[in-house]
Amino acid sequence: MSRLLANAGYQVEAVSRGEHALERIQTGAFHMLVTDWQMPGLDGVNLCRRVRETELPSYLYILMLTGNSAHADVVAGLDAGADDFIRKPADPGELIARLNSGRRALFREQALREASAQIRELSIIDPLVQAFNRRYLNTQLHREVGLALRAGQPYSVVMADLDRFKKVNDEYGHLAGDQVLHDFVARLRGAMRASDWIARFGGEEFLIALPSTALESAAHVAEKLRLAVASSPFELRVGQIPLSASFGVASLNLAAAHSSAATSTVDLSEQLLLQADAALYRSKADGRNRVSVS
Repeated sequence: MSRLLANAGYQVEAVSRGEHALERIQTGAFHMLVTDWQMPGLDGVNLCRRVRETELPSYLYILMLTGNSAHADVVAGLDAGADDFIRKPADPGELIARLNSGRRALFREQALREASAQIRELSIIDPLVQAFNRRYLNTQLHREVGLALRAGQPYSVVMADLDRFKKVNDEYGHLAGDQVLHDFVARLRGAMRASDWIARFGGEEFLIALPSTALESAAHVAEKLRLAVASSPFELRVGQIPLSASFGVASLNLAAAHSSAATSTVDLSEQLLLQADAALYRSKADGRNRVSVS
């Protein structure tokens, strides 16, 4: 059978026991499984059940070989998670035809999964700056604040806003403004950790989420972000434009949150945003190009 499948264009790895098959399958490197019904140790039906209980990166197509002719046995195999079955001795042409049918189903499933991932990405990404959008911000911030609260971990956010951005649009046009926003996010992202994320809050205002970060550390991150923006002019088609940004920092107050058990994670998230936004506008009022801490 291994030779037959290899000649049909499949890459084949054969093992003699169900336990060994399950170990190999759990690596996530396989797309199809052809298994006998009766094997020493873990039989085909229980192997199917164990496979379906395993979290795999993609769907595994299962074809079961059986010498059993009873209708109830076939139903039991399909019920355990097999996609198809073929009776032994397997006709080579039928075996290849059934596997090819399974492969086409896998291709369709992969195409649907990729399309779904693209749709999801389009729904949460701002197309201009390639940062997360407000929809993602609202959902993810609530989730992470809840996780931080339950784990007793610090959580901070930084609100960032380009200074005098309207002047860029007025003097150089909206295409130049779009380029500035794109490059602004790129500079911020270059100064962030892998665990941090950035979302467009609105217009030229952005939120940087800093999981597991206390207020003092978040202020240092904000200063690093400020320098990344102000240290060199923005290179545009119309020439170089020196720009700066203002920042507001706020952190989740764990003690106050725990003392007020009725406060929801949504309320805590909104309070965090309001505090960061108030700190940001204090930076604006104090002369811009600075960091203020709530």
